[in-house]
Amino acid sequence: MFSGFLTVRAECDHCGLGLTGHDAADGPAVFIILIVGFIVGGLALWFELAVEPPTWVHMVLWPPVIAVLALGALRPFKGAFIGAQYKYRAVDREFPPEGDI
Repeated sequence: MFSGFLTVRAECDHCGLGLTGHDAADGPAVFIILIVGFIVGGLALWFELAVEPPTWVHMVLWPPVIAVLALGALRPFKGAFIGAQYKYRAVDREFPPEGDI
């Protein structure tokens, strides 16, 4: 489905399905922000209350955790959004002419 990290191929290598009209837009990023924010926020709060580290520890610890979680989840979420678009026919739908409705 992907030719690069997040670049969608023009068509599927196995079945030839055209993927050019499928665009996940910002949908995956929104869900990842919410999910990763919830996880990291909870972990940071727990870590602060349990260990009481200095502020610099939080500034060193959490950015790499956020980057790994967000980048690791972005490709599967984008694939799921494109799959949902295909399943529910959100793209390339053929509508009847106006008089045939």
